[in-house]
Amino acid sequence: MHIVSDQIEAAISVPFVHIVDSAAEAISRAGLRTVGLLGTAFTMERRFYRDRLTKHGIATVIPNADDRRAVHSVIYDELVHGIIRGESRDRYREVIERVVAAGAEGIILGCTEIELLISSEGSPVPVFPTTAIHVDAALSAAEDGSSSARA
Repeated sequence: MHIVSDQIEAAISVPFVHIVDSAAEAISRAGLRTVGLLGTAFTMERRFYRDRLTKHGIATVIPNADDRRAVHSVIYDELVHGIIRGESRDRYREVIERVVAAGAEGIILGCTEIELLISSEGSPVPVFPTTAIHVDAALSAAEDGSSSARA
Protein backbone atom coordinates (compact mmCIF):
# COMPACT_ATOMS: atom_id res chain seq x y z
CA MET A 1 0.00 0.00 0.00
CA HIS A 2 2.77 2.45 0.83
CA ILE A 3 4.19 2.19 -2.67
CA VAL A 4 1.04 3.99 -3.88
CA SER A 5 0.86 6.42 -0.97
CA ASP A 6 0.80 9.49 -3.21
CA GLN A 7 -2.43 8.31 -4.84
CA ILE A 8 -3.94 7.39 -1.48
CA GLU A 9 -3.08 10.77 0.04
CA ALA A 10 -4.65 12.54 -2.94
CA ALA A 11 -7.88 10.61 -2.42
CA ILE A 12 -8.34 11.03 1.34
CA SER A 13 -8.85 13.96 3.67
CA VAL A 14 -7.27 12.45 6.79
CA PRO A 15 -3.55 12.18 7.46
CA PHE A 16 -1.79 9.21 5.90
CA VAL A 17 0.85 7.82 8.25
CA HIS A 18 3.55 6.47 5.96
CA ILE A 19 5.52 3.54 7.34
CA VAL A 20 8.82 4.76 5.86
CA ASP A 21 8.37 8.30 7.18
CA SER A 22 7.64 6.87 10.63
CA ALA A 23 10.79 4.74 10.47
CA ALA A 24 12.84 7.69 9.21
CA GLU A 25 11.71 9.82 12.15
CA ALA A 26 12.74 7.08 14.61
CA ILE A 27 16.10 6.66 12.86
CA SER A 28 16.72 10.41 12.90
CA ARG A 29 15.82 10.62 16.60
CA ALA A 30 18.47 7.95 17.21
CA GLY A 31 21.00 10.16 15.40
CA LEU A 32 21.72 7.67 12.62
CA ARG A 33 22.36 8.56 8.98
CA THR A 34 22.85 5.12 7.36
CA VAL A 35 20.76 2.01 7.96
CA GLY A 36 20.52 -1.49 6.61
CA LEU A 37 17.19 -2.65 5.21
CA LEU A 38 15.91 -6.19 5.71
CA GLY A 39 12.59 -7.34 4.31
CA THR A 40 11.11 -9.24 1.42
CA ALA A 41 12.97 -9.19 -1.88
CA PHE A 42 10.47 -6.59 -3.09
CA THR A 43 11.16 -4.32 -0.12
CA MET A 44 14.92 -4.64 -0.38
CA GLU A 45 15.23 -4.43 -4.17
CA ARG A 46 12.60 -1.91 -5.20
CA ARG A 47 13.46 1.75 -4.70
CA PHE A 48 10.28 2.98 -2.94
CA TYR A 49 11.67 2.39 0.56
CA ARG A 50 15.19 3.61 -0.13
CA ASP A 51 14.07 6.68 -2.09
CA ARG A 52 11.72 7.74 0.69
CA LEU A 53 14.50 7.35 3.29
CA THR A 54 16.80 9.43 1.09
CA LYS A 55 14.26 12.29 1.25
CA HIS A 56 14.85 12.24 5.01
CA GLY A 57 18.63 12.34 4.57
CA ILE A 58 19.07 8.67 5.43
CA ALA A 59 21.24 6.40 3.30
CA THR A 60 20.33 2.74 2.94
CA VAL A 61 22.50 -0.36 2.68
CA ILE A 62 20.87 -3.51 1.37
CA PRO A 63 22.30 -7.02 1.66
CA ASN A 64 24.15 -8.60 -1.26
CA ALA A 65 22.18 -10.77 -3.71
CA ASP A 66 22.80 -14.06 -1.89
CA ASP A 67 21.86 -12.55 1.45
CA ARG A 68 18.72 -10.95 -0.03
CA ARG A 69 17.63 -14.36 -1.32
CA ALA A 70 18.28 -15.93 2.09
CA VAL A 71 16.39 -13.19 3.98
CA HIS A 72 13.43 -13.47 1.59
CA SER A 73 13.43 -17.27 1.69
CA VAL A 74 13.37 -17.40 5.49
CA ILE A 75 10.41 -15.01 5.54
CA TYR A 76 8.29 -16.97 3.04
CA ASP A 77 9.45 -20.54 3.66
CA GLU A 78 9.63 -20.40 7.44
CA LEU A 79 8.43 -17.34 9.32
CA VAL A 80 5.03 -16.90 7.66
CA HIS A 81 4.37 -20.55 8.54
CA GLY A 82 5.36 -20.04 12.17
CA ILE A 83 8.66 -21.89 11.75
CA ILE A 84 11.44 -20.35 13.82
CA ARG A 85 14.85 -21.96 13.33
CA GLY A 86 18.05 -21.18 15.18
CA GLU A 87 19.99 -21.63 11.94
CA SER A 88 17.90 -18.92 10.31
CA ARG A 89 18.44 -16.58 13.25
CA ASP A 90 22.18 -17.18 12.91
CA ARG A 91 21.99 -16.50 9.16
CA TYR A 92 20.16 -13.22 9.76
CA ARG A 93 22.78 -12.20 12.29
CA GLU A 94 25.49 -12.92 9.71
CA VAL A 95 23.61 -10.80 7.15
CA ILE A 96 23.34 -7.98 9.68
CA GLU A 97 27.07 -8.19 10.40
CA ARG A 98 27.85 -7.83 6.67
CA VAL A 99 25.44 -4.91 6.28
CA VAL A 100 27.01 -3.22 9.32
CA ALA A 101 30.47 -3.83 7.84
CA ALA A 102 29.19 -2.05 4.70
CA GLY A 103 28.37 1.04 6.76
CA ALA A 104 24.95 0.54 8.36
CA GLU A 105 24.58 2.10 11.81
CA GLY A 106 21.19 0.49 12.42
CA ILE A 107 18.88 -2.09 10.84
CA ILE A 108 15.33 -1.59 9.61
CA LEU A 109 13.23 -4.70 10.19
CA GLY A 110 11.05 -4.02 7.17
CA CYS A 111 8.82 -7.07 7.53
CA THR A 112 6.71 -7.99 10.54
CA GLU A 113 7.91 -11.59 10.60
CA ILE A 114 11.59 -10.68 10.95
CA GLU A 115 10.86 -9.61 14.52
CA LEU A 116 10.31 -13.29 15.30
CA LEU A 117 14.06 -13.82 14.73
CA ILE A 118 15.81 -10.54 15.44
CA SER A 119 15.45 -8.08 18.29
CA SER A 120 17.65 -5.36 19.68
CA GLU A 121 19.33 -7.98 21.88
CA GLY A 122 20.30 -10.00 18.80
CA SER A 123 21.84 -7.14 16.85
CA PRO A 124 25.16 -5.31 17.19
CA VAL A 125 23.40 -2.07 16.19
CA PRO A 126 19.97 -0.57 16.93
CA VAL A 127 17.05 -2.19 15.15
CA PHE A 128 13.94 -0.42 13.92
CA PRO A 129 10.89 -2.71 13.84
CA THR A 130 8.71 -0.86 11.36
CA THR A 131 5.43 -2.42 12.42
CA ALA A 132 5.74 -1.21 16.01
CA ILE A 133 7.09 2.16 14.91
CA HIS A 134 4.23 2.57 12.42
CA VAL A 135 1.59 1.70 15.01
CA ASP A 136 3.07 4.18 17.49
CA ALA A 137 3.09 6.91 14.83
CA ALA A 138 -0.52 6.17 13.85
CA LEU A 139 -1.64 6.28 17.48
CA SER A 140 0.20 9.55 18.04
CA ALA A 141 -1.37 11.04 14.92
CA ALA A 142 -4.82 9.93 16.05
CA GLU A 143 -4.34 11.30 19.56
CA ASP A 144 -3.01 14.71 18.61
CA GLY A 145 -4.29 15.18 15.08
CA SER A 146 -0.68 15.54 14.00
CA SER A 147 -0.38 16.91 10.51
CA SER A 148 3.23 15.74 10.47
CA ALA A 149 1.84 12.28 9.79
CA ARG A 150 1.22 13.40 6.22
CA ALA A 151 4.20 13.01 3.97
